Amino acid sequence: MELSEEITREITDPTGWITASSGQGGECLEAKHLSDGRVALRDTEQPDTQPWVLRRAVWDKFITGAKNGLFD
Repeated sequence: MELSEEITREITDPTGWITASSGQGGECLEAKHLSDGRVALRDTEQPDTQPWVLRRAVWDKFITGAKNGLFD
């Protein structure tokens, strides 16, 4: 998937990333809501790696699954 220049700038901007942590240190996931409605995901230990960019519907299903214990 090719990203627009605007979205690429948003992804590289260090502000706005939300870190989800297990509380055990390291191995955390970061998410950032993008202006086009999608969500970028990256590994905190590899912030310079190209993140996954998900459609909002996919993100919403992931969150619902997590809340329902699907990944426990």
